[in-house]
Amino acid sequence: MKKKLLTIAAIGAAASLTLAGCSGDGMGGTGGGSDSGNAGSGDKGTITLGFLPSWTDGLSTAYLLQDQLEKIGYTVEMKTLTEAGPLYTGLAQGDVDIYPSAWPELTHKSYMDQYGDDIEDLGAYYDNAKLTIAVPEYSELNSIEDLVGKGAELDGKIYGIEPGAGLTAQTQTMLPEYGLDSEYELVTSSTAAMLTELKSATDKQEDIVVTLWRPFWANDAFPVKDLEDPKGAMGDPEALHFLGTKGFAEEFPEAAELIEQIKLDDAQYGSLEDLVVNEYGEGKEAEAVDAWLEEHGDQFDWVVS
Repeated sequence: MKKKLLTIAAIGAAASLTLAGCSGDGMGGTGGGSDSGNAGSGDKGTITLGFLPSWTDGLSTAYLLQDQLEKIGYTVEMKTLTEAGPLYTGLAQGDVDIYPSAWPELTHKSYMDQYGDDIEDLGAYYDNAKLTIAVPEYSELNSIEDLVGKGAELDGKIYGIEPGAGLTAQTQTMLPEYGLDSEYELVTSSTAAMLTELKSATDKQEDIVVTLWRPFWANDAFPVKDLEDPKGAMGDPEALHFLGTKGFAEEFPEAAELIEQIKLDDAQYGSLEDLVVNEYGEGKEAEAVDAWLEEHGDQFDWVVS
């Protein structure tokens, strides 16, 4: 349990830092220089990575890209935000150069419909991401259909993440499809808050329903299981993409070429996220990436050492 407590605290701290810096620019994020120990000369230009610290897929791949891009001569700036909307806005406006773990096919489709003309797809690095509704593994519930009529037992709540998340929008679409909208409230706040509720419930062996996604370290850190989705209301599996601002590949051709080559399977991705989020934690992301590259680097043609 100690690791889980530390992890949740780290995510909460990262989210708090991000919120505290929201007045830093017009996007609701904070501009910051690289703190990696691998910084190169930067003679090829400066690339800004925009990500949400509480969404650990993007957190992990942001630091992986920082490491690799700095090693081939770029200066990398990290810009943290708290919501997907401002991140897509910043990407479309050129305030952010790369979103290092986007879900453009389904989860973020509404943002792509709005901003896609000013965004460049730099390639997908993972192809089996999905949105889920989850309960503790000790729960008797096995399907979203099983939630019908159980609202009173579950306090009428499904605990979600940020209000502007694609997962939140998809869950709001799912509820009426299963007839759950009159029985349950989707409680939104932050990923850290949802994980705190999940930890509290599972520590006490109590029932709880949360919104989750895969890949995400919490699926292994907590005793949870996905509810079956016979109606397919949470959507089909999709790929995780690197997105760039329009014209990125033309301005940074070597960076685009490197990014396009990055492909991760479940084991490789899971190891990266676990090292960045759990084993090393906040402030030691660059060390975590170094450790991951030492373990997995020889599996890839694209790794810059």
